[in-house]
Amino acid sequence: MTAPLFFVSADRLAGAAAGALFVLDGSEGRHAATVKRIGVGEQVLLADGVGHRAETIVEGVGPGELHLRVQAITLQPQPDSRFVLVQALAKGDRDEQAIEAATELGVDEVVPWQAARSVVIWRGERATRSLRKWESIVLAAAKQSRRTRVPVVSEPANNQAVIQRISEAALALVLHEDAERALAGFELPSSGDVVLIVGPEGGISPDELSAFVAAGAVMVRLGSNILRSSSAGPAALAVMSAASRWR
Repeated sequence: MTAPLFFVSADRLAGAAAGALFVLDGSEGRHAATVKRIGVGEQVLLADGVGHRAETIVEGVGPGELHLRVQAITLQPQPDSRFVLVQALAKGDRDEQAIEAATELGVDEVVPWQAARSVVIWRGERATRSLRKWESIVLAAAKQSRRTRVPVVSEPANNQAVIQRISEAALALVLHEDAERALAGFELPSSGDVVLIVGPEGGISPDELSAFVAAGAVMVRLGSNILRSSSAGPAALAVMSAASRWR
């Protein structure tokens, strides 16, 4: 079984080296020592969220902290192409389910999109709370899937912001049931942002679709079945990863 992973700040991990002693304290240390009850001799992974990972072994346990001996430190490079999920806000926590699974499947950035047909609306305090919740969901999913890089959670985007993303991307894809081209077999660029746009439960409006295509996005479909907003993005990311990163 893969060793449990805990996140630490980049500046702390930057000062560590093989053979050094590292104290895991704070909220992560309390979780490791008190909740997971990790003991002496067990292996623990540390990551800074931006690619560095330390393999360690527990040499001691204190109140709410672990004393770790660093065995090796590695850097996972950022892929040349970045997968960006523009996820429409959806009711019933389906957007949150989508970004959780997308993180496990390797997404590099998630963008909350206030689509025309989104039932959920982020405004004022709700927008701030919801964005923080997305960040915590992505962080927890990165930890669970042993990722060394935590996906970026961007500020909420309106249609104009999405159009800007499309214009700057190496490739922009819009999932749509009426698309003639299948995502499977689609050749992805070797570098740059690959932007994937997923609509809300009511679908992408005709005006939005026209504007996105005019900006350079390509309509694609996954198959004959209609997927929920919570599963469409992760399913598409799995197809994209199978065509590139998982080989």
